[in-house]
Amino acid sequence: MSDGRALAREFLEQQRLLGGEPVILPDGPPPGATIASTPGLRPGSAQSPPVDSARLTSSDTPGIPQSRPPAGGSDLPPPGLSYDPPGGDLFSNDPVPQAATLDAIAGLVAGCTKCRLCEGRRTTVPGEGAGDARLVVVGEGPGRVEDETGRPFVGPAGELLTKILGAIELPRERVFICNVVKCRPPDNRQPQFDEIAACVPYLFRQIEIVKPKVILAMGGTAAQTLLNTKQSLGALRNQVHRFRGVPVIVTYHPAALLRNPNWKKPTWDDVRIARRLID
Repeated sequence: MSDGRALAREFLEQQRLLGGEPVILPDGPPPGATIASTPGLRPGSAQSPPVDSARLTSSDTPGIPQSRPPAGGSDLPPPGLSYDPPGGDLFSNDPVPQAATLDAIAGLVAGCTKCRLCEGRRTTVPGEGAGDARLVVVGEGPGRVEDETGRPFVGPAGELLTKILGAIELPRERVFICNVVKCRPPDNRQPQFDEIAACVPYLFRQIEIVKPKVILAMGGTAAQTLLNTKQSLGALRNQVHRFRGVPVIVTYHPAALLRNPNWKKPTWDDVRIARRLID
């Protein structure tokens, strides 16, 4: 089989797994025909052409099962940063380190007035999901719909996240999903440093309680907070970082994917790495 034809089959197989319509290749190209090359793709390269990863579920295509990415760490990215912040003082008056359950953390968040974000919130958004989740997803902060419902990652961005998780065979209810800050910043602006500092003990304690196998940091704020760095999201991708020993994979926020579809394929690559680490 020629290199071009092998690449075509690889691309079509990836499309199939992402929920695309089935395509049948003929046994061979017509006499005298050549396989057109994709700009920027070298013959024999392992890279694939861009794929619309917004359709990250095969549920719309009858008869095509979802496929789990292969297990094994031989093709994992190199190690990156490692951040091991000190735990809270169990003997202090701070109730956060003493909270034993996610519900206890949610109760503390509901009454929190540690920063100015409490002044404009309608409701707090502590997070939701399985207390024994193998994957923790961390975003930046609640938006308008989250502020109204008290749930993280809802609306169009949340629907896309649900599809992404489903494509790696992790139903949303089996994942713990939360944000760095638990109250909505005004006009959906980025959380400020003092707001993050006031709220981040809740996040750290949630991770301690869940004990996940992998953390998926979605967006620059989540990545920089978990890794204690000012490096850009682009610089932090394609590495396996560590937060208190737990692998951290950095990728784009679903809201950013809705604005820039070109980031969907890299995000799909990132979540497949997270899936391999879980396996």
